[in-house]
Amino acid sequence: MDASPKFWTQMGETFQQSLAQSWGKAMESFQTMDLGGLQPEGAPAMPALKFHPDKLQALQGQYFKDASEIWNQSLHNSLQVKDRRFSSEAWSANPVAAFNAATYLLNARTLMGLADAVDADAKTRTRIRFAVEQWVAAAAPSNFLAFNAEAQKKAVETQGESIAKGVQNLMHDMQQGHVSMTDESLFEVGKNVATTEGAVVFENEFFQLIEYKPLTAKVYEKPFLLVPPCINKFYILDLQPENSLIRYAVSQGHRTFVVSWRNPDESMKDKTWDDYIEQAAIQAIHTVQDITGAPKINALGFCVGGTILSTALAVLAARGEKPVASATFLTTLINFTDTGILDVFIDENFVKFREMQMGQGGLLKGQDLASTFSFLRPNDLVWNYVVGNYLKGETPPPFDLLYWNSDSTNLPGPFYAWYLRNTYLENNLVKPGKVKVCGEAIDLRKLDLPVYVYGSREDHIVPIGGAYASTQVLPGKKRFVMGASGHIAGVINPPAAKKRSHWLREDGKFPADVDAWIAGAKEMPGSWWTDWSSWLKTHAGKQVPAPKTYGKGSKFKTIEAAPGRYVKAKA
Repeated sequence: MDASPKFWTQMGETFQQSLAQSWGKAMESFQTMDLGGLQPEGAPAMPALKFHPDKLQALQGQYFKDASEIWNQSLHNSLQVKDRRFSSEAWSANPVAAFNAATYLLNARTLMGLADAVDADAKTRTRIRFAVEQWVAAAAPSNFLAFNAEAQKKAVETQGESIAKGVQNLMHDMQQGHVSMTDESLFEVGKNVATTEGAVVFENEFFQLIEYKPLTAKVYEKPFLLVPPCINKFYILDLQPENSLIRYAVSQGHRTFVVSWRNPDESMKDKTWDDYIEQAAIQAIHTVQDITGAPKINALGFCVGGTILSTALAVLAARGEKPVASATFLTTLINFTDTGILDVFIDENFVKFREMQMGQGGLLKGQDLASTFSFLRPNDLVWNYVVGNYLKGETPPPFDLLYWNSDSTNLPGPFYAWYLRNTYLENNLVKPGKVKVCGEAIDLRKLDLPVYVYGSREDHIVPIGGAYASTQVLPGKKRFVMGASGHIAGVINPPAAKKRSHWLREDGKFPADVDAWIAGAKEMPGSWWTDWSSWLKTHAGKQVPAPKTYGKGSKFKTIEAAPGRYVKAKA
């Protein structure tokens, strides 16, 4: 090779020309960008994108600077690529692969920077950023066997066996209809997940009510009802004995019940939000009262289960009933002022389309819903498994939470359409008298019961600001706690694990902005469960002898052992 100074000068000039062409192509791509289906049908075409000149100039300068640095490092074999996808020795030992990875990361940063530099309203920028993120994640060189140095190295070392295994994994996942995140063959509901001992003591077409066997000689007189999200299976709250919130509640002396939602099929395609409130949430509350004889109970709602629970309590309050002594809301949206990344999908045209599509009947398939949530974190929940399963031929390790995550549920179309319009789009639940549910005008100002509100700091589904917003509309005595991590990992954090922190504020102040609350909060080591348990006991009444049998007499007798058959139905 010609190593003269003239050679390197010519190479440098060629590289500079290439950079200019790359920048021009990036700008052209943005001007003709397809938002990946985020523009609803019937929406007007997007105008040509404009950029803030100062941001654009700074971004262009940084692009040329970083590209030159990559070039110089590659000439001296000192290129360092800091990204988990390219962290193996196979990438660093291959100069071409390392250069491709570094160039990809530079282009990815630049494209995301361009998205932030668009001169538009915040929602348009968020949509553009989301679309670019999907495009960038899918285009990573690690996703393609032709460019993935690690997968190529493994194929050579295994004499092609990894490729053969990858094809088998691909065929298996195509047959089951989703990408495997864990070895699902190692889990069975009722055998090694959802194993807390109990019995189904009531059922209708919407849910089964499970009562759990006491683990203490005495229980609190006010029973405890958990309402999980109907978009998932309830056993996220009962994965393994060591991380089961349900078992923890039982061990703390609470007579515990849980709603196990039915996985809707075609027979439920016409069911509405009102049906779920009246025939599920309210029915569950009254059934627990009937079984235990308790005039008041304590209740917990998780995610959408919390939205359902708060709506049910508002309906009951409008009827002059206040059967719940205290309520816990975990990562719940009641006040939909901050809905995070999911807001990217929501506008009038999208909601109208969904109402037209299934508002009068139909099913939202569970896999469609699961895919949407997975692509909110595409690198972690999609492409990571594509690379591991198919390019490397690996079997993902067993993980109970990811098994649950893959166990999707359907939703009735009318329920889903009502929920979209009245929560995410119009935020009607917090507007007194704006909507009627089960024939009653909803007014959250009547919910003067004590509440425990929990939000996760890094939650991408219910942002911490969205969880905190409940404190601004619920008038009763409140306790707000922020936990570390995300939507699920923050909630499922047993004390014995001694992991993560939580934040408390004891001055009783709830400023309008969550950041102001955080500024006055104190970090506490470990799980929030112990704080919640101490709070709940103050609302649970005196202790009484634990029941010896499930249910009550012939009216509420054991139907089958927990976890019941509803939770085992596949979407």
